[in-house]
Amino acid sequence: MQKIHTDKAPAAIGPYSQGLAWQGLHFFSGQIALDPASGDMVQQSLEAEVTQVLNNVEALLEACGLGWHRVIKVSIFLTDMRDFPKINAWYAERLGAHLPARETVEVSALPKGARVEMSVIAAAD
Repeated sequence: MQKIHTDKAPAAIGPYSQGLAWQGLHFFSGQIALDPASGDMVQQSLEAEVTQVLNNVEALLEACGLGWHRVIKVSIFLTDMRDFPKINAWYAERLGAHLPARETVEVSALPKGARVEMSVIAAAD
């Protein structure tokens, strides 16, 4: 098992790693809209928050030499399911024609007041 780390994504804010790789699979911890440089939440708008989350996931993928086309599973957690159509549109814009397996779940709260969190599993081959 190999620990995944990049300074281009937020550092873990608890006792966990940014991700782990094992036998060609890459498991990335959930990403909220933390700016990796400042450690502050990006919350100017829902779109800015979702964009930062997607940027953080992308930074982790790139750290492993992967892209969105290698993502096989996405978990999305929202604090308000009414935001789903907008988030879904921004997500689809970023992923293009690639359609990994996915679930979207409404939760009562997320760390640091985030409105959205995403975690992914990607395959190297």
